Amino acid sequence: MSKQMIRVTYRIETPGDPEAMAAKIAADQSTGTFTPLPGETAALRARHAARVVSVTEIAPLPVPSLPEAGGHPGPFRRADVVIDYPLDSIGTDLAALMTVTMGGVFSVRGVTGIRILDLDLPDAFAGLPGPQFGIEGSRRLMGVAQGPMIASIIKPSLGLGPDETAEVVRRLCEAGVDFIKDDEKMMSPAYSPLAARVEAIMPVIRDHAQRTGRQVMYAFGISAADPDRMMTNHDLVVAGGGTAAVVNINSIGPGGMAFLRKRSQLCLHAHRNGWDVLTRHPGLGYDFRPYQKIWRLLGVDQFQVNGIGAKYWEGDDSFLRSFVDVTSPIFSDRDRALPVVCSGQWGGQAFETWARTGGTLDMMYLGGGGIHGHPGGPAAGVRAIRHAWQAASEGLSAREAVERDADLRAAFETWGR
Repeated sequence: MSKQMIRVTYRIETPGDPEAMAAKIAADQSTGTFTPLPGETAALRARHAARVVSVTEIAPLPVPSLPEAGGHPGPFRRADVVIDYPLDSIGTDLAALMTVTMGGVFSVRGVTGIRILDLDLPDAFAGLPGPQFGIEGSRRLMGVAQGPMIASIIKPSLGLGPDETAEVVRRLCEAGVDFIKDDEKMMSPAYSPLAARVEAIMPVIRDHAQRTGRQVMYAFGISAADPDRMMTNHDLVVAGGGTAAVVNINSIGPGGMAFLRKRSQLCLHAHRNGWDVLTRHPGLGYDFRPYQKIWRLLGVDQFQVNGIGAKYWEGDDSFLRSFVDVTSPIFSDRDRALPVVCSGQWGGQAFETWARTGGTLDMMYLGGGGIHGHPGGPAAGVRAIRHAWQAASEGLSAREAVERDADLRAAFETWGR
């Protein structure tokens, strides 16, 4: 790929000819329209027109992904299509990139399905800020030099006042977690405003740090539709001695994220709620790979990617692809994000997670109910998870690990399946 090209891979579905549809998309999203134009000269096209690089047909479908077949009986042909867009036509602004290459394609007439599979960017985009902390910075802030970073979340997710939340934080700190976060639904409601939570929680964090020599990272929910309000929230956390924030990236949008990252002193933990509507239909939307590249370049440090045996719809193979995506460099190791393995996690999934992620420990392992709901209490829940990870890294099976640890055995008796 030329250093002056932005390359996008699409999966298109159409009752017609995929090659003709690919050419239409390239024209519509660059210099062309529905009719020849006197100003669209050969010289202009040479500089600014998108170009179809390849069209690779895959198995057709008997029914369309979208009800736009116009009575066509099928089959509906599918192809993976690679299109190059000249950098000169777009520049390095991510709003322009998303508009041209990822937005308008969904309005093309004649496609019954279209999905964005990948996004390859030239080196000109390497100047975007990217993660401020990433994997190594997260480890440093948490004081965890090696092994998975064991994390938890405030439960119940909603309804606790500031002092009640602080008590949960105290119990989790004593249980031995490395990281605690507000639920993504918790921002600044009237019964628990952010300023009051910071005031109640940070003394607990500091007291624990003074007694143990290690400060647990707490991520406060600071998201707001108004970027100025979000920065005020950010400043409240920084002034209180906090080190991290939960950011609902789809809610604040790329502009809000760029505004925050430019000024941020906090480690930014991305929750992708709303992502499912962009990806859940296999014939429409985005794969995680191009989506997460945008957000990492905007400044995400820690990225939630679900986990093995997640409580949500996403399957294990999808999780594993997401895990690999966020840990693969875009331009350098500096732009890798810390994968946050979450969603219904407890000690039992550590063994398969270890095996299927290639034996890496560069992850945050986030247990909510899997810590709070342990029959022996949160401390037992944390011990069970730590024992599971130690056993997995030593090559023990889950059965062998259970025989050696009562807390993990109790977790399997509660949630094992």
